[in-house]
Amino acid sequence: QVQLVESGGGLVQAGGSLRLSCAASRRTFSNYDMGWFRRGPEKEREFVAAIAWSEDKTIYADSVKGRFIISRDNRNTVLLQMNSLKPEDTAAYYCAARYESASYLYREGTYPYWGQGTQVTVSS
Repeated sequence: QVQLVESGGGLVQAGGSLRLSCAASRRTFSNYDMGWFRRGPEKEREFVAAIAWSEDKTIYADSVKGRFIISRDNRNTVLLQMNSLKPEDTAAYYCAARYESASYLYREGTYPYWGQGTQVTVSS
């Protein structure tokens, strides 16, 4: 079983930055693909960014491309650096994990492990 804990959410003005962290309970997390998803007010949960276990592949939703960066801080932590935030980025952000897989990093249903979420609010 893998437990994920997100942190780093908060309130920020438009144009500002936040960095989200996702810490995993498993000692060795390096063989897991990691993803970030979000659910805005009255919206479905949507893909934001993902990084493959091998770190040779990252993908982003078009809405955040060029503004958000996903990376691994160490074997147990994944980061989401969010820059130039917009009010439409307001959402609960969720970290997700799955054992190494070659494809479909953006597919929510392929991730069996999820955190509880951290709220990001961007004021205009």
